[in-house]
Amino acid sequence: MAGMAYTTVYLGLGSNLGDRKGNLEKALDYISQRLRITAKSSIYDTEAMENREQPRFLNMVCQAKTIFKPQDILMLAKSIERKMGRQPNSHNDPRPIDIDILFYGDEIIDTFELTIPHASLPNRAFALVPMAEIAPNLVHPVTKKTMSTMLAELENGIQGVMKVTCP
Repeated sequence: MAGMAYTTVYLGLGSNLGDRKGNLEKALDYISQRLRITAKSSIYDTEAMENREQPRFLNMVCQAKTIFKPQDILMLAKSIERKMGRQPNSHNDPRPIDIDILFYGDEIIDTFELTIPHASLPNRAFALVPMAEIAPNLVHPVTKKTMSTMLAELENGIQGVMKVTCP
């Protein structure tokens, strides 16, 4: 693999169905079979955002190195979600696993199927808290702010986001 350029990617993971912690661990295992995981945040217990009539989530972020293109990582994430029982189009429904690409290097991608950095990240404490934990000085390529700054500027603070475990 000498001479290949690696890109750092950040993935957000969430689960609110079944064994939530086990689901996160299983998803990390699947991810690690294809990407080199270099950091993992703590796990956070968080309330659901849009559809509040559902169980609480466990959320975390992992950092990985990859030679794959963003579209390949999207396909990997979707295949892991399917393998773990997520139903297609279950956008705001309870799910065993949800995997979002938060960052892919400092690239900005905005297509029908893929938006990187993740469009909702600046407003989501459940993603910013673990991002600020493992990459506080990472600069968002659109807002030009670090994760720490974006977390500090969150309109509603970090209510509803509680640390569960260390990595």
